[in-house]
Amino acid sequence: MPTKLTVFLWLSIIMQAFCNTTHETVKKKRNELFEKELEMMLGRDIVLNENETKVNEIFMKLKTKELDQGFRHRRPFVLSKHFFEYKDDVKKTELYKLIKKMPKGAVLHAHDTSLLGPDYVLELTYWKDLYICFIDDEVLFRFAKTLPTTPCATKWQLVKEARYSSGNVDEFDDHLRKEFTLVVDDYVKKYPDNNAIWKSFKKYFKTILSIVSYKPAWEQYFYDALKEYRHDNVFFLEVRSILPTLYDLDGNVYDPVATAESYQKVTEQFMHDYPDFMGAKLIYAPSRGTEQFTFDEYLRFAKEIKRKLPDFFAGFDLVNHEDAGPPNKHFLPQLVNEKDNLNYYFHAAETNWNGMDSDENLYDALALDTKRIGHGFALIKHPLLIDEVRKRDIAIEVNVISNNVLCLVSDIRNHPLSSYLAQGLPVVVSSDDRGAWEADPLSHDFYAAFVGVASRHADLRLLKKLALNSIRYSTYSDKNKMIAEFESRWSQFINAVKDKHA
Repeated sequence: MPTKLTVFLWLSIIMQAFCNTTHETVKKKRNELFEKELEMMLGRDIVLNENETKVNEIFMKLKTKELDQGFRHRRPFVLSKHFFEYKDDVKKTELYKLIKKMPKGAVLHAHDTSLLGPDYVLELTYWKDLYICFIDDEVLFRFAKTLPTTPCATKWQLVKEARYSSGNVDEFDDHLRKEFTLVVDDYVKKYPDNNAIWKSFKKYFKTILSIVSYKPAWEQYFYDALKEYRHDNVFFLEVRSILPTLYDLDGNVYDPVATAESYQKVTEQFMHDYPDFMGAKLIYAPSRGTEQFTFDEYLRFAKEIKRKLPDFFAGFDLVNHEDAGPPNKHFLPQLVNEKDNLNYYFHAAETNWNGMDSDENLYDALALDTKRIGHGFALIKHPLLIDEVRKRDIAIEVNVISNNVLCLVSDIRNHPLSSYLAQGLPVVVSSDDRGAWEADPLSHDFYAAFVGVASRHADLRLLKKLALNSIRYSTYSDKNKMIAEFESRWSQFINAVKDKHA
């Protein structure tokens, strides 16, 4: 007959075996869930070759080091701050330098008068025949042979004369530069919310437009913008433009059709000068803040541009502050009528609201068969529409830094892109109005998405997938040609990184 001690020992062995089995079962289940979710992540369909795998180790070592400084060492995580605080500092990191050199494909969401930063615009104020006018807290410009007749609260004077009669050229230029950027030191006080920064944003656009609506300046601006995007290893650009009325010194004015033709001319010249650049296309994107009769004119211009420039014209969109309206449904009858004539690339749900006109622009965009969704920030709140986006393979043009600067998300770790990436939704990363906040053409947004938004486990496959997505969802006619070009540049990049770190 077994003793009490023997029974106890047997029971202990049985309980230990049971606990071990239970622990292993739970651990196995946990790992299965973990791996299953990882396989959903955007980029998991990418298979890395031997060289890419080695470079991936370099990328991930640098990435985890930056993340661990915040998580394990309890130091303030750089990318949890406002973009203005870290935009210059991250450029010094080894990871950013690699992303800068990395071929990134195409930019599919960028706006015409914010393609370049304040330093470039300041240089334009040194052009001859440029007059300046100070109106309350605004500064406006006009190119003219003689004193402009446009009404001015003070008086028009040549910028050259105003600059050198100011008594301090550096201070004068510093003052002007502030008009060409949204970047400020005390951004919390200056831009307490989304509505406040949009007020400054509209003023910024008005000021820039008063310079670049001069046709020679417009064309030089776009040419030099293409040069900067190329330097950032972007080789295709889709520009959203309001197509303003341009003018020259001889009194000629140019309607939106002529402005579009100007864009095409510059693009062709740039591709001639830089044959490795694969081109640009136009999305006509006038302001949503307009009357119905003006909107009819917009559509008429869009159809005329498509007729004259079928290979350059990509489609139609509406821009401006969505919360301020009017919503897309306001123009639904006209948009429905032209649905078979125009491709739509609608801004939709660039907002923190839920159940308002601004986020419900998504319903109209999808009902009108939009080819892509601009921003889609509030899409996260609409599970049915997320399923539609996935089912119809409609790309979401995400602009991380823009959403931070325009007060939609203060800490980009909370950006809805993190969910979109985790679910493997069709995403492209773009840079929106990067000149307004002095970001690089695309590298800042790629870096922020990779390090600040995506999972710690997201690796080189995500970066490659984002670049490939920018090609896949672009309007470029020969996708196979562009992918082949990308793969060639990608291989060169991978080999260069591997050799450097060998």
